[in-house]
Formats: sequence, structure tokens, C-alpha cells
Amino acid sequence: MRYQRGVQFFEAGDYITAAKWLVEVVEAAPTHLAARLLLARAYYHSAQLGRAEEQLRHVLDQNPAEPYAHLMLGRTLQRLSRPEEATGHMRLAAAMTGGSLDG
Repeated sequence: MRYQRGVQFFEAGDYITAAKWLVEVVEAAPTHLAARLLLARAYYHSAQLGRAEEQLRHVLDQNPAEPYAHLMLGRTLQRLSRPEEATGHMRLAAAMTGGSLDG
């Protein structure tokens, strides 16, 4: 129920409220990767970049082969003016998906 509410607020573009719901889900179920990844996205879209980075690192600790988490972490690090750190994650995401660094 909480996860669904978080999804609804996220889809409506209310990222701060979505994050409030999703924090509860992640606290109750720390291994719920979908909730944690959506929480990271909510933080990213609401410019809470340090929190987004923290959540993405948790996702990657649990699942190092999650390409979207690498992509998001790379973009987050870019926005935090840490391009050197971002490059490795962006390259991993591209390699895992067969994509490029251009998009």
C-alpha cells in the first residue's frame, strides 16, 4: 500500500511526497530494491542529490549488476560536479545495456 502511494505521487510529479511514502517502505523492507530505486529517483528529481546518491549506492551494494542504478548514479554524480566518479558508472551502464554514453 505505501509503495503504491509512493508510485502514485511519483507519477504525478510530486517527488517530495513520493519520497516520504517510499522512505517508510525502505525502512520497513531495506531489501525492497524497486522501492529504493524509486526513492532514489524521487530524490534526484527533487534535487536531493546526496540522498539520491546514498540510495543508489545501497541498490548497487545489493545488486551490482543493476544498470539503471549505475546510470542514475552517474547522472547524480555529474549533477554533484563529480564527473570523474560519474564516468565509471556511466560506462558500466552503457556496457550492461549495449547503449552509449551519448544518451
